[in-house]
Amino acid sequence: MVTVSPEKSDASPSWAYALQLPHDPLAPRVARVTLRAVLNGHGMARIADTAELLASELVTNAYRHSGGPAMLRLRALGGGRLRVSVWDADPHIPPPFDKPHGTLRPVPAEADGGRGLFLVCHFADAWGGYALGDDLFGRSGKLLWCEVGPPPWTVAAPEGFGA
Repeated sequence: MVTVSPEKSDASPSWAYALQLPHDPLAPRVARVTLRAVLNGHGMARIADTAELLASELVTNAYRHSGGPAMLRLRALGGGRLRVSVWDADPHIPPPFDKPHGTLRPVPAEADGGRGLFLVCHFADAWGGYALGDDLFGRSGKLLWCEVGPPPWTVAAPEGFGA
């Protein structure tokens, strides 16, 4: 069962949504459609294409390398920025998320995989991942995340500019 639940805090003007995804080959598509609807609803359509690519790659990685469900979390950071996080039950942190940001290297042409997460690192403004210990429900796994914001040239012009 797929659910979407908004998480809103009175202490912060930001918002967050959590989407539970079953281990299903349609999970990346469901994540993309949901993400686009959320961003359009919150006036963040200008980052939807990039955020959709990033979320799709993270959810695809969770589906391909974990035998269980995953969870997508979308969180507004302010300034038109978004954090995309994906949890899955496999605690292994895959490359290039397992190394510091300065060690990002292209995937060899003959490699069978690994390009999806490389794309995430290339197009995200920030990214990371960490293994999780057991939570209250006995779950463990990992969380991979990335952040994206509007390109600098999409920032609104000062009032009266170009009038």
